[in-house]
Amino acid sequence: MMKWIAPSILSADFAKLGDEVRAVENAGADWIHADVMDGHFVPNITMGPVIIEAVKRNSSLPVDVHLMIENPERYIPDFANAGADFISIQVEACTHLNRTVHLIRESGARAGVVLNPATPITAVEWVLEDVDFVLIMSVNPGFGGQTFIPNSLNRIRELRRLILGKGLSTRIEVDGGIKESNIGAVSEAGADIFVAGSAIFGARDYAATIRRLKEKANTP
Repeated sequence: MMKWIAPSILSADFAKLGDEVRAVENAGADWIHADVMDGHFVPNITMGPVIIEAVKRNSSLPVDVHLMIENPERYIPDFANAGADFISIQVEACTHLNRTVHLIRESGARAGVVLNPATPITAVEWVLEDVDFVLIMSVNPGFGGQTFIPNSLNRIRELRRLILGKGLSTRIEVDGGIKESNIGAVSEAGADIFVAGSAIFGARDYAATIRRLKEKANTP
């Protein structure tokens, strides 16, 4: 299964966001990742649908929108209409997870669910058949530039076993502290999609960094 790199625009220079998005696309990125925070579910406020529209105008890559917000069902259609190709929701924020997953699909986007570091993997067991991917947070969400939590590797392995046990092809995305020194281990544990923010946007050469990340992720 191909491994994909998704630069997180949370670490981009918003004064030149269009240039940044075009730069990582030209550098070999596979997705553009956008973290939406509301100041309630997580202690930070970031972006809304207008930013997603701007990203879509400047890139042909799929846009992956992670909703770290309360009551995500209220805003899913807005983000889908803005151009989000993938929308993921926090398990912890959804009272009716199955219904909200189906709302994502009805809105025209592909659906994902997200697990915070302390949430049991089994919390997604009964929606795995309905989602395209599961995002495992390997830091506590809210801010970029955090350090990878080591026991995330065991969580990835547990999720991969659960997916394989059900005979599914659900992808595993990982977000938080991904960099060249750990992406190989994260890939080996079973991840397919790697969100990297400061590791890419903090580098001098985006193309060289993405190339090295892909090489390490795809090395058996």
